[in-house]
Formats: sequence, C-alpha cells, structure tokens
Amino acid sequence: MSTEPRNHYDPDEVIRSTEGKGDAFSEVISHRMSRRDVLRTGFSAGLLMLGGASIAKMVSTSSQSPTGLNFTPISSHTGDSILVSKGYGVQTVVRWGDPMNPNCPEFNQTTQTAEQQAHSFGYNSDFVGFLPLPFGSKNSTHGLLAVNFEYVNPEMMFPIKEAKDLTEEQVQICTEAVGFGVIEIKKVGAEWQTIVDSQFNTRWTANSKMRVAGPAAGSDRMKTATHPAGDHCTGTMSNCSAGKTPWGTVLSGEENFQDLFANGATLMDAKEKRSAKRYGLPDGDSEYRWEQHQSRFNLALHPNEANTFGWVVEIDPYDPTWMPAKRTSLGRIRHEAATTHVTKDGRVVMYSGDDARFEYVYKFVCTRAYNSTDRKANRDILDEGILYVAKFNDDGSGVWLPLVHGHGPLTAENGFDNQADVVIDVRIAADLLGATKMDRPEDIEVNPVNEKVYIVCTNNVDRGKDGKSGPDKSNPRSDNKHGHIVEVIEAGNDHAATTFAWELFLVCGDPADPETYYAGFPKSQVSKISCPDNICFDAKGNLWIATDGQTKALKLHDGFFAVPTEGPERGKLQQFMAAVPGAEVCGPEFTPDGKTVFLAIQHPGEGSTYDKPSTSWPDKKGIPRPSVIAITKDDGGIIGS
Repeated sequence: MSTEPRNHYDPDEVIRSTEGKGDAFSEVISHRMSRRDVLRTGFSAGLLMLGGASIAKMVSTSSQSPTGLNFTPISSHTGDSILVSKGYGVQTVVRWGDPMNPNCPEFNQTTQTAEQQAHSFGYNSDFVGFLPLPFGSKNSTHGLLAVNFEYVNPEMMFPIKEAKDLTEEQVQICTEAVGFGVIEIKKVGAEWQTIVDSQFNTRWTANSKMRVAGPAAGSDRMKTATHPAGDHCTGTMSNCSAGKTPWGTVLSGEENFQDLFANGATLMDAKEKRSAKRYGLPDGDSEYRWEQHQSRFNLALHPNEANTFGWVVEIDPYDPTWMPAKRTSLGRIRHEAATTHVTKDGRVVMYSGDDARFEYVYKFVCTRAYNSTDRKANRDILDEGILYVAKFNDDGSGVWLPLVHGHGPLTAENGFDNQADVVIDVRIAADLLGATKMDRPEDIEVNPVNEKVYIVCTNNVDRGKDGKSGPDKSNPRSDNKHGHIVEVIEAGNDHAATTFAWELFLVCGDPADPETYYAGFPKSQVSKISCPDNICFDAKGNLWIATDGQTKALKLHDGFFAVPTEGPERGKLQQFMAAVPGAEVCGPEFTPDGKTVFLAIQHPGEGSTYDKPSTSWPDKKGIPRPSVIAITKDDGGIIGS
C-alpha cells in the first residue's frame, strides 16, 4: 500500500475533452459502407453492408425463414396489458413482494415491513438469469431464477408524495427491496411455479455483508467504519444488468449508486473530491434521502462508503452460503451487464458498459485459464487479468487500451498511486487514455453463433449540444433520442485480442426517419424501435432486443424485438411483444431449449403514484408490482418459430 501523500495534485486538473462537431448522418453511413481500408485487413469481411435494393432481391420467398423467425409481428401498443405475438401466451411468474420463504406472509401493500421484504421478491427486477437444475444440465423445465433488483419507486410503494417523506421503517424496506435474489422455479404442465421452500431461495440486499476482492481490497479508500480493514463492505444495490459465468455464478453490475449518497461537497481529500465529481455524487441531498435515517449514505460522516459501490458482484446461486465478492479488478463504473466469453485458449473475457452519456465500453481478460471440470477452481479467476477500455477509430478499426497502473498517464503524477486507484477511479483513467465517449453503452453480448460482439447504446440527447461532444462515426447522430447498436469483430476472432473492427448494425428510431438504419434492410419492412437496452440471442444467432424509453421517444410502450444478424434477412427487425404503461422491458433470457423466454417488467406505472396508479398490473387492483413474466408458444414450440 502506498505511503505517499495523496493530495499532491489538483483534483480538477484532469477533465474530459468535449471537442469535435462530427459529421452528418448520411456521411457516416456512406463512410461505413465504403470501408475498403478495413476490409483489406482480412478479419472483417463479414461486416460489409449490403444495400437495401440488393437485400430486397435476396429476401427469401419461402414461408419459413431460414433464421427461424416466423412469428407474426405485433403492431404498436398503448394498452394496459402485455401484448404478444399471435399464438403465444404470457404468465406472471413472480411479483415484487411474493414470499421466498414459507414463513413469510403474502404481500399486503398496507402492512409492509422490512423483515418481510428481506424474505420476499425484490423491487424493479432488471437482469433475469435461468440456471438449470442440476448444475451443468440443460434442463429447461426446472431451475433457478437469478434476478437483480435495481432501484425503488418510493412514491409508488408507499402513500407519500416524495422521497423526503419516507419514514425510517420505509427506508429500511427500500434497502431490503434492492440487491439480488435467487428463487427456484419449476414448470408444471404449461405453467411455471415458484418453489417457496427451496434451499436455494436467497436474498442479498443493501444490508448484506460482501467480500471485497481484487486490487482495491484493503485500500485505504475502501476502509469504512463498519469494515475498517477494507476487505469487506455492506450491501449491494443499484443492480442493473448482469451476466452468467461458465462456472455457474452470476456477475451482477452495480449501476446508479451515486443516487443513494449525499453531501459530496463535504469531502476534504483532493482525490475523493475529484472522484465524487467524476462519478456524479451530489453536493447536497441524495435523490432518495436515505441519509435521513441511515448515516452511512451521508458522505460527510462516511466519506469512503460510496467507493464500495459501482462494482461487479459475483454471486453463486447454487451455493447460498458463499459470500458474494465485489470483483474490483473489473473496475468501478455504472455497470450495465457483465458478459463473459471463453477464448480459444480457455481464458475468460468480460464485457461491460458504463451506462451514462459519453461514457465508455470496457473489457477484462483473465490471466488464468478457465477450469471446465472444477467450478470452485474458478471462483477467484476474475481477480487477475487486464482491464481495457475501447477506442473506436473512424475507419472502422478499434483498439483496447490497457488500464494498468504505470501505463502511459496512469501514474502518481495524475493521482494514481497504485492499481487500486486505477480501478476505483477507472472513469478518470479512461479519460486520460482517450477512450471513445459513447451514447450510454448498456448491454454487451457475444453472439454464440457468429461470435461477434454487440454493443447497445441506448440514447444520448446531449450529443452535439453546446459544450458537448458532437457526432462521430460510432455515435452518428446529434440529439440521439433513439439509440443504436454497434457490431464488433475481435481481431482474429479472438476475444482476448487488443484490436477489433466495428460496424453500425442498427441506428434506431422510426423507419420513416432518414437517420435510421437497419443493417441495410429495406425499412418499409421493419418495426419501429427506440432506446434498445438489454439483448440476448437465440440458438440460431438472432438478436432479441428489450427497450427502455420508447414511451418518451416514440409515444409507444416499450417492447421486445427480434432481428436476424446474418443472411438475406439481416436487419429485418420485428416487434414480438409490448409492455404496459410506464414500464420498461429488461432481462431477456431463454431456457436452453428456447421454448420459454423470461422478461422483467420493471417500474410498471412509473410516473404515477400510490394513491393514483396509472395501472394495477399484473393484478386487477391495487398498486402495480414489478414482475418477471414467462412467454411460451401455445403449441409448445420454440420462441419465434
């Protein structure tokens, strides 16, 4: 641990550039379609875009698409129920407040308690992972649902006007409603049922003890009043998307932790003041006002507490007794997803986006190879390796820049005394390396068929504003209300490579808008889509997209869409499902046989209140309850077929 003085630099010295006015969208697309310089490198020929007219001639005339996508697309939806393609059914599997313990009472909105919430399904599910039972099997009718609980809507949970009105008991309920949970489920006939007395059912909340692992463990900056050694911390919260590892654990990403802390202006240490500014910690009151009843959220009293959040947390759904670990080697950002992939030489790679405007895309490459025969041997594999941040070049090439102490500007002169400082303030480190500022990079997934990497950029209405970065080739629009998806091929198709090629796959919005792009497919044949958020793939490599923000951007409910990534129908995006008022759709997850898809319906009725809810979904009366649903085909077939 460094003993050098920590206040030897100006905390405002390192700032991010906002220069650059960008190109017109038509110039971007023209440039992307003429990337002969990149194509000559030999590893990105598969990214050549076909013009719309050429594709139209190639579209199959058969009634059965070679992609396996033969469902009837739905039209736009603004109703108060889940709408799904004809021939499919929807079931609510588990709601906020449903018991996860046989001794826990049924949910009652007027008699909520913190003790009850600690043993019940949490609020605002985001990531949903299905892990078959037993471990290692492909069982598609019996398994564990591993679910993130991202944040709370207090004005919809309780009869209050705003967060400052929360009582001490209500704050405690909120802290127990967030975090992570595992619940056993089984398909009986056509219906999924929860196993309330399962040995696997577990909740981890904002009050659970966690282990700190990796380079930040034991750092002075991680030491708190409750955990003075800095090798443990209290709680996980703001858990947004996540990822499953090959050894059966889940990597849960902590995202908007900054909203929970107060009084950043009171921080005295120069390094902490710089960090608080860069991570958006408020100078005064927090958004949720938890600090009124729990002092650890008050930075004036606990200046290091915020440093213990913003990490990827590894949780073992198959072993409830194992203490979750915050993998600090993966960097501290507003994590959206933590997707793993095994390289040709057996190493594990993790991709993650920093979900904020003008933030970055990250990758971590493990040093040690994955052990496929001993799952416990992989438990600390994510503590050793190299963290990278992406730079997207205008010619369609890219490079992964290493975030390693002593590399380039990542030295004590710039406030990085060791690797702990690099991972705690990885945003600042990425600024110094000149990474590419993206339009809210969210979910990042690897296509299991073509092994390309798909990066979802949800939106960025600040791009091109005065004092902000303008459009560039990888973020092609000013005032980007609708978002886009970038397709990446790692050099040599090796996910541990340090260079890559990239291409725009979708530029979302109303197909009638000339600034939209659907991989070159004729736009008269596609559905509207805006604000892509979470994604997944089916067995044929088709991309499925859940959205968050269509209500504002298109005046339509958020939904779930499918689009082929290869072949003559590449880019033919069709809507499969639509949600209810105020809700986003997230956490898409297929069972191994592809016959069930789980979706989280988050914050239904958002924008309304406890006293005047805009919907009572999924029930017929009462306040709305965020839930996980299952969609199956009426004939028992594969989803999308």
